[in-house]
Amino acid sequence: MAESLFNRLGGEAAVNAAVDVFYRKVLNDHRINRFFTNSDMDKQIAKQRAFLTMAFGGPNSYTGKDMRTAHAKLVDIGLNEDHFNAVMEHLGATLTELKVPADLIAEAAAIAESTRNDVLGR
Repeated sequence: MAESLFNRLGGEAAVNAAVDVFYRKVLNDHRINRFFTNSDMDKQIAKQRAFLTMAFGGPNSYTGKDMRTAHAKLVDIGLNEDHFNAVMEHLGATLTELKVPADLIAEAAAIAESTRNDVLGR
């Protein structure tokens, strides 16, 4: 059986570090930071860590909403392709900054990309 992306990335510590760097980038990006204005970022970070851990094949402790439901209010206020692309850009930049090998970045990006239609309510 192939080792999970979660383990190949470095497990919990690596995912936690990536989420921290990722949100620093997102919150500094004028294109998308407005979507987090009313968010409790500690809760958001914890949810993202749990979601990515599960999505990358690690232990599943994610108890949040499905992607379509979780993002519906954001779609209502204008979340679109450009915003999703900005998030993808920050994911790639984060993993590059953390010196993740290109093949693992591509695998992580493909998993994130698979949520596009649900996130955008299509």
